[in-house]
Amino acid sequence: MAGLELRELECFLVLAEELHFGRTGERLYVSQSRVSQLVSALERRVGGRLVHRTSRRGALTPLGERFVQRLRPAYGGLREAVEDARAAARGVEGALRIGFQGTADAGLAAAVRAFRSAHPGCATDLVEIPLADPFGGVRDGAVDAAVVLLPVREPDLVLGPVFSRRPQTVAVARDHPFASRAAVSAAEVAETPLVTAGPPAPAYWRGAHAPSAVPGPAVSTLQEGLTQVAAGRAGMLLCRPTASYHRREDVAFVPVEGVPESALGLVWHRDGESAAVRAFARTLATRGVSLGDAQVVA
Repeated sequence: MAGLELRELECFLVLAEELHFGRTGERLYVSQSRVSQLVSALERRVGGRLVHRTSRRGALTPLGERFVQRLRPAYGGLREAVEDARAAARGVEGALRIGFQGTADAGLAAAVRAFRSAHPGCATDLVEIPLADPFGGVRDGAVDAAVVLLPVREPDLVLGPVFSRRPQTVAVARDHPFASRAAVSAAEVAETPLVTAGPPAPAYWRGAHAPSAVPGPAVSTLQEGLTQVAAGRAGMLLCRPTASYHRREDVAFVPVEGVPESALGLVWHRDGESAAVRAFARTLATRGVSLGDAQVVA
């Protein structure tokens, strides 16, 4: 460990993501040759080859793969410790934009108020993001973090607190056969056309929220989906709190048995992590009772 340079570790982690010396240099604002120097220095400290080099590109060796798996959480913890110390020294300041899909419910609003009270130097805004683009806002910088429906399987995003685990309902038109039922099964829902989010939402995410073998209309927003439901074109899965919030005379909300609970999670981009984002994540995690079964997911 003598003389270990954090810059070497940072460079290796970025190269492990990019697998390209030129793009790694661009992200770190150094030359391609400097990237090669930093990685070579780290390899000498480790005592083995971490990267196979082919022209401008790189591929991790088995040792490199093992090392990056151990290094990434350790480096993240070290960076977080430094940022937290800096934040404690100066307070969380600046601005924090939090995205939400469809509805910012009472639990989320209460968490925002608690954050504002604890960090008055940080201006906080809530920004609605499209149902059909849960991750775009954190990627293009429109928001710093977003509360989105799970699942989240995006390697460039960090999944923070998971909360608000709720039973599901299916929204159907008032003249739909399900409308008079006390509950329906997952198998029955699977045979019913369901409203789905359109692209750019990933296919795995769209499928999780429309688990039906029968294609339904694709929509961009929650209100578009409810309009399609009211028109009798399809059903739509919604958690019970969202169903309660969006009650309307032409739509019935029927409990669904046998489907996974709905859940929300806070996500942010790995390159956009900040003291304010981490502080808000801690606020969400510590307000688990009011948000419903909160837990922190690494």
